[in-house]
Amino acid sequence: MKKNIIGFCPICNEKLTVKTLRCDHCDTEITGEFNLSPFDYLTKDQLEFALVFIKCEGNIKAIEKSLNISYPSVKKNIDELVNALGMKQVIEIEQDDNKELTREEVGRMLKNGEISFEEAEKLLGGL
Repeated sequence: MKKNIIGFCPICNEKLTVKTLRCDHCDTEITGEFNLSPFDYLTKDQLEFALVFIKCEGNIKAIEKSLNISYPSVKKNIDELVNALGMKQVIEIEQDDNKELTREEVGRMLKNGEISFEEAEKLLGGL
């Protein structure tokens, strides 16, 4: 019975590396030091959330319904996932001299779950 790969040592909690790859069909073995994907270091819950997030195409309402959780829980899970994947949480809205956001654009971003209510409130405060 094959098991899912784990990314962290169960003894010391350090990241694991892959040293051997093996083909079950022809018994070829390749040894070396191989990198794991950032997804291999996610917990089971984080990976399940990531799959639901992708299935729902990032639509927060659909994620809420699919997992039966609240908006703040979805946002918390997204933040945890972003951090676990080693990505900076970047929802930077560039407002240079050539680009000003309209109320409609902020509303669309809020509706699509691209920004939080608090972020929309901050952006609309300047309009």
